[in-house]
Amino acid sequence: MPVTLEFRFPAGRYHATPYGHHVNEGLIEWPPSPWRILRALISVGYTSGAWNGSGPSCPARELFTKLADELPSYRLPSAIGTHSRHYMPIGCLDSKTKLEKTTLVFDTWARVEGEGNDSALLVRWENCSLTPDEGKHLETLISRLGYLGRSESWVAGRVLDESENEWEPNCFPEQPAASADQAWEQVPLLAPTSAPDFEQWRKERVREALAGLPLPEGRKPSQALLKKRKRKEEPYPADLLDCLQKDTNWLRSHGWSLPPGSGRVFYWRPSHAISIGLPRPRPTRPQAPPVEAMLLSLTNDSRNDHALPPITRTLPQAELLHSALIGTAAKTAAKTRGTVPPELTGTDEHGRPLGGPHEHAHVNPLDLDGDGHLDHFLVWAKMGLGVDAQAAVRMVRKTYMKGKVAPLRLAVSALGKLKDMGRLHGSCRGASKWVSLTPFVAPRYAKARGRNTLEGQVRAELESRGFPAPLAVRVLWPSGPARTEVGGTARSEASWARFRHFQLSRRKNPQPPVPVGHAVEIEFANPVRGPIALGYGSHFGLGLFVCSANSPTNHRLKSRQITG
Repeated sequence: MPVTLEFRFPAGRYHATPYGHHVNEGLIEWPPSPWRILRALISVGYTSGAWNGSGPSCPARELFTKLADELPSYRLPSAIGTHSRHYMPIGCLDSKTKLEKTTLVFDTWARVEGEGNDSALLVRWENCSLTPDEGKHLETLISRLGYLGRSESWVAGRVLDESENEWEPNCFPEQPAASADQAWEQVPLLAPTSAPDFEQWRKERVREALAGLPLPEGRKPSQALLKKRKRKEEPYPADLLDCLQKDTNWLRSHGWSLPPGSGRVFYWRPSHAISIGLPRPRPTRPQAPPVEAMLLSLTNDSRNDHALPPITRTLPQAELLHSALIGTAAKTAAKTRGTVPPELTGTDEHGRPLGGPHEHAHVNPLDLDGDGHLDHFLVWAKMGLGVDAQAAVRMVRKTYMKGKVAPLRLAVSALGKLKDMGRLHGSCRGASKWVSLTPFVAPRYAKARGRNTLEGQVRAELESRGFPAPLAVRVLWPSGPARTEVGGTARSEASWARFRHFQLSRRKNPQPPVPVGHAVEIEFANPVRGPIALGYGSHFGLGLFVCSANSPTNHRLKSRQITG
């Protein structure tokens, strides 16, 4: 009648090092050896109070004798070998660093996988007939067993009923003259010998040990002789159960490399019983769809809007934010062995500038509440901001301004399509007339006639960005008419004087041919949708246009409209 034990691992971990190996060798005893299982059952008998200090009762002794007489077979769940590394202190100081010395220790275990019955380890003794009293002792011990192997290997065990024994083992003792194909592999396990074999072995070893200390004939042996004979017998336990209870110190003191009453037995197990290899790749994070624009709010610790950068610092503030975005994206790419998003750099993986109509990222500082101070950044790219670029924008939480004052705080306020940003700012709307919001700086020297006139450069910039040819391009300042009609409102030359105070040169990059800003009005035959950013520094806030009806003179967005 078979006896089957079921072990489940609630934590999904089994920690055990094969007997005779060091923990730093990184080996895993899988399956648990018969020797380990019997010692665990004996140990829990002492710790749970199943018997007192005198040892197992007679039925328990018979139980262990019967379990030791037969080699069990196993059904192994799937498992993966894994490990962690720890630097353990060794209790002494380094003479140079004056720090406590440590040593590297590997913690290796099997991660038991599967669900339901597939996650259980089954151990079966095929021809083990137990009496009701012995069966009761086994059920008591297995139900009280808390761990198997090291203390991290939590187990929940039980004895299976006869109706649950319909399963096929996949790990079994090697049979004489047996062979297997490449789907199987041999693994040595420590197992107890049978009780009769141990008694015969012990009798022979004791006789050999006492051969040099014979008892005298016809007279009583001396106490010294008896003590010597007792010392000679000490390395040989009285019975098999005594062998199973010896600890490591006792074995070392008597010079045993293997416990007496034990031996290594080869088992066949599937070659994939415990898989060891490269770690599984982490699941990729969901790929967020690209967005055309992200709006960032800009605040300071004082919550004073007038302490924010003035609009004249549009170019340097955009450069600072762009540098922070590139630096953050580069650090992330170095960790993941990826590349910096081309929509942020404007270059391909070989560092060559992207072709096409300027579809990579623009950074536009904005003054949405019209108080003359920058309070938002609009980061937009017609090619779209991918998941890595979006992550970089979210990770940049602060920027700075002139004077090394406290950092300015950044937070994502909105993201989506450019047309959805139209209600927040006039640069993202559609119109047939557009007027400068920030100075237009000519990318080439302006000529009096030909293609490189100021008007010709505006038309060329529009063409390079994929916009239709305009009906008219009018220069409003500084060389425009004294009074100009813009958005139904008469404006004088003095109203553009603020452009004179804008910073028009980048700090380390190529300088403009002539650092002069212009106010320009563009008229199309049909409405076109923005943003429109032209000329030198157009990716950093310069040359930005708004719908003529939303020019700074006759229109101011209220903060409540923005936050809504």
